[in-house]
Amino acid sequence: MLHILKGQGADVETYLTRDYGHYGPGLEGKTHLVQDVPDVNTLLDAKDYDLIIPQSIDWAQKDWGSGLVDRKAPILCPSGEALKLERDRDFARALCGRYRIPFPRSYVARNRIEAEAILAKDPRPYVLKNPLCSPTSPIHTIVCETVTDTQAWLRRVDYAEGAFMQEYMGRAEAGHIAFVSGGEIYSLITNQEYKRAFNGDMGIVAGAPLGGLVESDPGDKYGLARELIHPLLPWFREVDFHGPIQVTGIKRDGKWSVLEYNVRLGVTCGPVILRMLQNPLDDLIKVVKNKKLKIDFNPGLLFGCSLTLAGYGYPFVALPTPPLPVDLISPFDCDVWWNEVALDSHEQLVMTGHRIADIVAIAETLEDAIKRAYSNIARIRCLSSYYRTDVGKSLWPPGEC
Repeated sequence: MLHILKGQGADVETYLTRDYGHYGPGLEGKTHLVQDVPDVNTLLDAKDYDLIIPQSIDWAQKDWGSGLVDRKAPILCPSGEALKLERDRDFARALCGRYRIPFPRSYVARNRIEAEAILAKDPRPYVLKNPLCSPTSPIHTIVCETVTDTQAWLRRVDYAEGAFMQEYMGRAEAGHIAFVSGGEIYSLITNQEYKRAFNGDMGIVAGAPLGGLVESDPGDKYGLARELIHPLLPWFREVDFHGPIQVTGIKRDGKWSVLEYNVRLGVTCGPVILRMLQNPLDDLIKVVKNKKLKIDFNPGLLFGCSLTLAGYGYPFVALPTPPLPVDLISPFDCDVWWNEVALDSHEQLVMTGHRIADIVAIAETLEDAIKRAYSNIARIRCLSSYYRTDVGKSLWPPGEC
């Protein structure tokens, strides 16, 4: 996103709160480390910023988060009650009930005893999540496809914040992203994430997707916004919600249900959306100012394909890895976003973690986007790295397995 907005004429800077992933932002502009600048508000005291794009909702939990809200900083994310739509899963469930939006049968358990009692009373497969959404949650999504799967996992999860038990509804999953601004909803894209680690949609649900497909969808072709976002419009206006809204839905028996909402422009689809828009910088600034929008899309950039090059050991990130060299075989002709890499003392690019890069191609057709993404990911070599080779061969169109 830094690179794209910089190309639009923005002067970009990054506030880095984690101890990895610094190489990419450093290529685009000035960076500030949290250990050097403990309070991001001191940066805002020294300079006027037109736009702040958080990559996690955890900003609101930081000691300096309330300062951003109090000064009405131009942050591309809602705050207060509006933020609870993503942060608090049971809040989202209750809100869907209030506006008659389909939501899987769900429960909150405070501990293992309560969780096992729920399963005994209502035996069905459940997806286990943390009740409070955060990158540092004790529970990351565990998809159980049978009752016995659920029984086994209930004995092992960390109940430090309890457990959110959401009925398993199958694999016909898709997402839709829109902007809410000026009291209106503006559809942007429909997307599908390849969340499992290996080909054939096998393996565990990884901490971040291994790939994804995006379709420009201002007309809400698949009905996700109409059924799962638009009913919330009275609430959006009530809480002064303005910012991005993403719904992840699941289709069963021809009907969409909500799995969860997100209220930020994420690292997977965010750069694709900005490439598809003609004036992304102007559009984002209008959203943070809560203005009416007139969104124009770039003609010919209708579909996107993203692929993740995963490093040694992923998704089992507890495996230690040496700083293996990352070699570029030939120049790229699409976007490549570096993740956990850095330059060593010999100016050699090396991997510093388990996710090396995201390759993103956008084209007029889905077939061309997929072809270009695969052509480019093959130009990177790193020992024992891998990527899914079946993106686009399943899970699309949205709502189909």
